[in-house]
Amino acid sequence: MNITKIFNNNAVVATDTSKNEIVVMGCGIAFKKSVGEKVDEKLVQKTFILKQNEASEKFKLLLEDIPIEHVSLSYDIIEYSKNILNVEMNDHIYVTLTDHISYAIKLASEGLKRPNALIWEIKKFYPKEFKIGIKSLEFIEGKIGIKLEEDEAANIALHLMNAQISRTSNKVEDAIKITKMVSEILNIVTYTYNIELDENSLNYERFVTHLRFFFKRIYNNEKSYLDDDNLLNQIKVKYPKAYNCVNKIEKYLEKNLDSSERLYLTLHIQRVTSV
Repeated sequence: MNITKIFNNNAVVATDTSKNEIVVMGCGIAFKKSVGEKVDEKLVQKTFILKQNEASEKFKLLLEDIPIEHVSLSYDIIEYSKNILNVEMNDHIYVTLTDHISYAIKLASEGLKRPNALIWEIKKFYPKEFKIGIKSLEFIEGKIGIKLEEDEAANIALHLMNAQISRTSNKVEDAIKITKMVSEILNIVTYTYNIELDENSLNYERFVTHLRFFFKRIYNNEKSYLDDDNLLNQIKVKYPKAYNCVNKIEKYLEKNLDSSERLYLTLHIQRVTSV
């Protein structure tokens, strides 16, 4: 690998034998080095190969503005998250989460807090991502020596959710909207049946998971399944209350649902409300 740009002693941009541009980090990797020289591969600790050009350019700009230890820390958190969640994430997560964590550390060092109004919902609907957020706070405290509030675990969870939800957007607002809508639909079901849903049940977990991917399909204009009007008519007759609840959800969403979504929502509602 040959160096094409030096950020500091510990981070450079380099090109490999295939002319791919790579951000390379390692202690003293650029010490007494110049552009055009080879990278000492024994010193390489982390490499960033971002396939999306926009993310790559933004990431390089980020490296010029924030401490390198924040970049390294965020990299570790993202790689840890990928392993735990076993998902592919949008390259933009390296930009958005790194920027967020660095700013959160800056605010905390100044004694400022950034509350998350959706922390309860995030804990409830995205427990895996929230647990990773909590683990991330431990990473940050261990490496930087700054203890962040639990709200930041929720903020990190939103970034992780958004990286999975929309590969065409890097806006955390998408994840916030989905969280709110899932909460509202659960409220519609609760009020329709006048019951408390068992949040520890497998049917509840399946329902929430279905809703999350349901909204992902809406945002990406994807169709879920093949339409089956005949089966839907049978389900409508068999579970009229659940089907009526779907009508209320459709009214709340201000969107006409296809028969497949009506079918699966009806079945999930019937299961989650069955005592």
